[in-house]
Amino acid sequence: MDRLSLNQITTKAWSLPEAVAGCAEAGVRWIGLWRDKVAETGVEETARLLKEYDVGVSSLCRGGFFTGITPEGSPVDGVAQTREAIDEAAALGADVLVLVVGGVNGDLASSRQRVADAVGELAPYAGERGVRLGLEPLHPMQCAERSVLSTVDQALTVALEHPAEQVGVIVDEFHVWWDPRIEESIAAAAGRIAGFHVCDQKVPLTDTLLGRALPGDGPIDHRRLKACVEAAGYTGPIEVEVFDADLWRRPGGEVLAETIAAYRDHVA
Repeated sequence: MDRLSLNQITTKAWSLPEAVAGCAEAGVRWIGLWRDKVAETGVEETARLLKEYDVGVSSLCRGGFFTGITPEGSPVDGVAQTREAIDEAAALGADVLVLVVGGVNGDLASSRQRVADAVGELAPYAGERGVRLGLEPLHPMQCAERSVLSTVDQALTVALEHPAEQVGVIVDEFHVWWDPRIEESIAAAAGRIAGFHVCDQKVPLTDTLLGRALPGDGPIDHRRLKACVEAAGYTGPIEVEVFDADLWRRPGGEVLAETIAAYRDHVA
């Protein structure tokens, strides 16, 4: 339980105050925050609640979309928005800001170069504020809309251009478990792993975004991947992050209880 973190999206029906209080009551010491929930409560009030309930922030989600377009196709200044997110992370005591870098805008090669350029611009800014940028590769099926970084190797290539304390990579099981090089890629990321996110994949997969389940309800070998990230030196919080519309319709307390059980039985 010492390492378990509730990623806020798993209990989407809960407000931020409900989620923080729920974690504290259940003995969960960490929470992964989302910026929209923080905005509803306010940064100062969120920081106060975290201190009151003695719950730490494993990460803030998210910055990115450096290719200049949202998944809905709207233009966005990803660099400016990520600067704001870095400031929020620092104010909340979040060591890690998760980055979803954006989908294809124009062609794939130039889109990836825009990501590298943006990270190069933002890394020193994040470092000055004690925030580590966590590049999260997403499954290739989300390359066009959400992330032109699809593997840990691709994210690591960008990260290695900067100091390890400024830029790392996020290992999210849903997105990388299928990769035939995943064990080697995680080993190569030693000292660069900024977060480890766990969930399972629904079978059959009918939704590329919401087709996730609690650990144990799909094909992913959570303990094997956990052993890999630990061998690479990662000893930080482990976030259970599940995008599932069925879970989102249920009371947060029930979902958290099942999250804890799934973590104990299939991850820890």
